Amino acid sequence: MSAGILLPLILQATLPAEVPPAPPPAPPPALPSAETSAQPPAADPGDVPPVDNQVIDGRRRPGYVELLPEPVTQTNTGAVRAPPPEAFPTDQIPIPDRWRLIQSLGLVTEHWWDPYHQNTYKGDRPINRAKVPWLPIKGDDWFFIANAISDTVVEPRSFPIPVGVQTTQDPGRTDVFGNTSSLALSQTFIMGAALVKGSTTFMPPHVEYRATLAFNVNYVDVPEKRVLFVQPSKPSQRLDHFVGVQELFVDYHIRNTSERFDFDSVRVGIQPFQADFRGFLFQDQQLGIRLFGTRDDNRFQYNLGAFWRLEKDTNSGLNDITQSPRKDFLFVANAYRQDFLIPALTSEVVFAYNRNRERNDIQIDKNGFPVRPALLGTLRGREYDVFYLGYNVDGRIGRINLTASAYGALGEDRNSFFTDRPAKIRAFFAAAEASYDRDWMRFRLSGAWASGDGNPYDNTEGGYDAVLENPIFAGADTSYWIRQTIPFAGGGRVISVNGRNGILNSLRSSKEQGQSNFNNPGLILGGAGADFDLTPEFRLSANANHLWFENTATLQVLRNEGSIPKDIGWDLSAAAIWRPRATQNIVMRLSAATLLSGDGFRDLFDNLGHRRNYYSVLANVILTY
Repeated sequence: MSAGILLPLILQATLPAEVPPAPPPAPPPALPSAETSAQPPAADPGDVPPVDNQVIDGRRRPGYVELLPEPVTQTNTGAVRAPPPEAFPTDQIPIPDRWRLIQSLGLVTEHWWDPYHQNTYKGDRPINRAKVPWLPIKGDDWFFIANAISDTVVEPRSFPIPVGVQTTQDPGRTDVFGNTSSLALSQTFIMGAALVKGSTTFMPPHVEYRATLAFNVNYVDVPEKRVLFVQPSKPSQRLDHFVGVQELFVDYHIRNTSERFDFDSVRVGIQPFQADFRGFLFQDQQLGIRLFGTRDDNRFQYNLGAFWRLEKDTNSGLNDITQSPRKDFLFVANAYRQDFLIPALTSEVVFAYNRNRERNDIQIDKNGFPVRPALLGTLRGREYDVFYLGYNVDGRIGRINLTASAYGALGEDRNSFFTDRPAKIRAFFAAAEASYDRDWMRFRLSGAWASGDGNPYDNTEGGYDAVLENPIFAGADTSYWIRQTIPFAGGGRVISVNGRNGILNSLRSSKEQGQSNFNNPGLILGGAGADFDLTPEFRLSANANHLWFENTATLQVLRNEGSIPKDIGWDLSAAAIWRPRATQNIVMRLSAATLLSGDGFRDLFDNLGHRRNYYSVLANVILTY
């Protein structure tokens, strides 16, 4: 019998003689509560329940409603639970993980050099143990993550450059400050690798091993001698290179503390750490041990850390593990709480203790200049104990985005370089940045205050200084004052008013190699800025900051001047950032900044030609794999 005759006979045997029209669709029923059970719909008296709903493979009887499975008990009020496997068609069979599904369907063809698509070397898929039998791993949840970064910097700039005492680049020059223009070139290659155990999509990894090396080549050309090297016989150009170990740690997952994967973990080794939202107190990659974790569905986060500071290479700023670590220790405890004090605002409290025991440590940097102790005052070694208490917020209040920080530094300097006597440390800092978003534009207001020391010869040091700052604030390194280091000639060789990539006027020999200094003039900053996201790939930014010394008493003593004005001047900057393909794999930035010097800056740094304005240009290309 042919299929054309068989099909009508089967339908006649299984269907009623006349099928009534389907009723209009009813509104969807209300969802059952956690305590009630959904009842199956009442059967239509006219329906003849078939023995087998699937009469012919792929066909379903019209009008038939299959009974639903029993509802799942709701254990989390307000959340939607996934239906049980019985609710899905039988031809959908679960598989152990998503990687096998993609592999079996042939949807992905991997290339080791392609960071934009699924790649085993980026940790997108687990390691195939059959291909690496020499690895001492067990299980199918180990991932390998490789990353590489190229950071290229071209930086023409100008700043007050002291004229060498023994000899000068140009014969006959007797000015204290000479020509101002210089050029800096830097190329950094960063390569890292990590071995991670655990599916990290919804929970922390069980174990992580990570190592990161950085190789830097830098070239600097300045117009005066004894700026780059202490020896006057050395040239006014320098080409240098260095390899630093920036990460080398083991991260161990101790336990989960809730069904939502709140956890406790410990990390030991050279690791990155940032004490607050914007990097005002401490932001570096240092040797330490850190216990960290979350509670209350990740609404509460904490860190307990102890760090033993490593020596830094002078010209690259990278970690130098060939030298013994410094006798400088940092102990940090902080806690973050979301939606506190108000919803949409995250609060953080910080307690940090900086214990320095470098009184008998004499350190000469790579270029021959002393950095510990700093060449200020009595030139004697120092040690100190400083306790930092801080409160930080980050989030929004209505339509206003807000970031704010406040710190108090309390402790004792065992040997003030002005008096050779112990001195109490009582210094304070506050900063805030508020912004308002309107479509593709963001408008910002910034303000910062760091207390300055009012009397260098008393028994109290009131100038605020951080452990190692690297702030993302008020234009960050687009700003002239944050990007450039201003040498403080006349008060000690190799002493700078401020540090590179920092806002504080701390009068340190080096931000990386020197000691904190609480005899400083402090800072007042007020500024405004805006970001314009013209396309998803292209952003324009502009900033205007005005800066003052908070108190110039320290500067007056070091310069033997009766009065020095507080006005530093206007810092104006603009930047263009282009991200091809709207990713962070390729970032190109071009920025320009100028300092329109005020009365206080001109008083300190009158130079050859009486230049009053200084510039900084930064061309930066970052490629990331």
